[in-house]
Amino acid sequence: MGVPPLPGALEYLAPVITRYGYLAVGGLLLIEDFGVPVPGETVMIIAAVYAGAGRLSIVWVAVIAAVAAITGDNIGYAIGRCGGQRLVARYGRYVLLTPARVARAEVFFARHGSAIVPAARFFDGLRQANGIIAGMAGMSWVRFGMLNALGAAVWVGAWTTIGDLAGHHIGTLYSVITRYGAYELAAVAVIIAVVCARLVVRRHLVRHRCRS
Repeated sequence: MGVPPLPGALEYLAPVITRYGYLAVGGLLLIEDFGVPVPGETVMIIAAVYAGAGRLSIVWVAVIAAVAAITGDNIGYAIGRCGGQRLVARYGRYVLLTPARVARAEVFFARHGSAIVPAARFFDGLRQANGIIAGMAGMSWVRFGMLNALGAAVWVGAWTTIGDLAGHHIGTLYSVITRYGAYELAAVAVIIAVVCARLVVRRHLVRHRCRS
């Protein structure tokens, strides 16, 4: 039985994703994870959606994404360990790693310690600078490697699973998007963001009261 056509603009992208999907996922995630600001995460999710729709193998998408993410962060670690502040000061601005941005990441890294290595995968900016900052901070490569692999496994697993599920129901999701339009979906997104912000503020206030 053939693969059903994808809805809307996804059908026009299908030949490109089918041909370059694995290469795009691996290449973009590799360079994203040592500081270059490219949409590696977005491409991985799109590839997972296409896998769910029967255009790619979800196993290969996940394996390639994990290997590329781990390798990229290790390259970033080597850059931070060997070049450190000198390389960041000279070339960082070309990949949006300005000294101020790196300084904020170093403070955050020092405050939260090893826990930030796996968690950084889920935050733009930290994801790109994670390996470099760990190397500059002098973290053990073995320790960094273990934490980095753990974070990559959870991050890739989460997004590829979500993308794969979306791909399996892409027709239904597309009809919902078409029916309600961008403005309604944007309103829902704003409501979700406000609720999340309230929860974060409330948690912060509770912690502050407990400390005081």
